[in-house]
Amino acid sequence: MMDSLGKVQRCPGLYCGRIPLGNGNHSECGACPRGYQPNEQSICLACDSEPLFYDWMYLTFMALLSLVLHWFFIDYTNRKNTTKSLIPLHVSALLESVMAAILTLLLVEPYGSLRVRSCPVNKLSDWYSMLLNPQPNYSQTLYCTQEIVYPLYTIVMIYYAFSLLLMMLVRPILSYKFTGKRGTKSIYAALYFHPILIVLQAVLSGLLYYFFSYLVIAVSLITGVIHLSGCDLTSYSSVTKHIVLDGRNLTILVGHWFLHAFGIISLTQLTNLAIHLPILALVPFPTLFFILTIQFSHPSHLEEVR
Repeated sequence: MMDSLGKVQRCPGLYCGRIPLGNGNHSECGACPRGYQPNEQSICLACDSEPLFYDWMYLTFMALLSLVLHWFFIDYTNRKNTTKSLIPLHVSALLESVMAAILTLLLVEPYGSLRVRSCPVNKLSDWYSMLLNPQPNYSQTLYCTQEIVYPLYTIVMIYYAFSLLLMMLVRPILSYKFTGKRGTKSIYAALYFHPILIVLQAVLSGLLYYFFSYLVIAVSLITGVIHLSGCDLTSYSSVTKHIVLDGRNLTILVGHWFLHAFGIISLTQLTNLAIHLPILALVPFPTLFFILTIQFSHPSHLEEVR
């Protein structure tokens, strides 16, 4: 394990390391314990940092993804019911997500605290150590699979598990007692999309980590336009009727603005407030542009011109 200079020999591969055993001795090359990362000399060292601002934005995105899907299916599967009758289900989904987040934070190191001990993320391959197990001399594979990005990989899955469990405990009772059994289909939908989200995290977490801010900005913009196009806005007076005075449409519109702003904050990390705050002020601009051009772009007006 020592080279000619008396230094510990580096392990093959990017993520194999040696565990210090004391008295200058080290273990054979292998996977570091959970919460450890190999350094440049392949020595497993405990991670003692906390998640960066960008890391917290990524975790928030994964939590919001679940919450937004809950709200979408509650609304989509109950189109014939009034918005007010569905408020208990929407509030329940929000509280379930908050409680799941708190329980998840309490169960990661340091235990019982809302703080999180984490390992730094340096590159995309850190998320996929299982694909980079070395094969010295092209013979036997040395398995060094570990959570290099501890705990960003598993904490999201723990959150989804808690979110699903709390929903199954709370939502059916709430739906039965306060909403006349409405919301049952949204519960079934959650039983499908939560496992899908877990698989998504397991397979695409690294890509999502680096591209989620672009994804949020693009999707919030596209879905916002789709929602406005379905509101039958034929004139400026109809904007007041279908947007300003309609609580459901106004809430959805503000929600799109929030997600758009969230994506911009994640992307810029507000490192230069003099530039980034004015950009945030432009979040409602696509909506205003859509409304101001109704007189020219609505299909009914185009037919009149013909």
